Amino acid sequence: MTLSEEARERLADVVELQPTKNSELQDRWNLESGSEVHQFLENELGEYYFRDDNSLIRATPEAADLVDVEPGVVSEEGEGPPSRIRVPELQAQIVEVLAEPGERSQSVVAVLHALRDAFDVDPDVEDVRSGLQSLRRKDVVEVEYRTVPTFRLAVERDDLEVAVSR
Repeated sequence: MTLSEEARERLADVVELQPTKNSELQDRWNLESGSEVHQFLENELGEYYFRDDNSLIRATPEAADLVDVEPGVVSEEGEGPPSRIRVPELQAQIVEVLAEPGERSQSVVAVLHALRDAFDVDPDVEDVRSGLQSLRRKDVVEVEYRTVPTFRLAVERDDLEVAVSR
């Protein structure tokens, strides 16, 4: 199957963002709905992606070879938490400020304030929540449910290499 330039670029996004959801790809691709994402995946990239047991979108090994893009998540042993991730800048900043394993987990608002203090940025609270959930899907962040969901790193910061994606 020969891919168009647009399909090749979008496949690279799938490789880079995996594991991901329709909504994350919808934002990256500037599409109107998750159903447009699903339609594009099925029609253009059907043999290069799959959904895992949690219905998250992942690229096939052939897809990663085809687009020559570093996968968004790399585990040294192949199982367990990743040793290397490639994420958008906000998510990389979240990793920098988020509580370490064993420390008291933080609410979304606490993470937002930590980001403001550390990086002099003012992201939308929904962007912070979305970033935390994306890192959770990558097994980098764990959630603890108290009065509100709270978050902390699932791996030691020193054991995780973080690269910023485009």
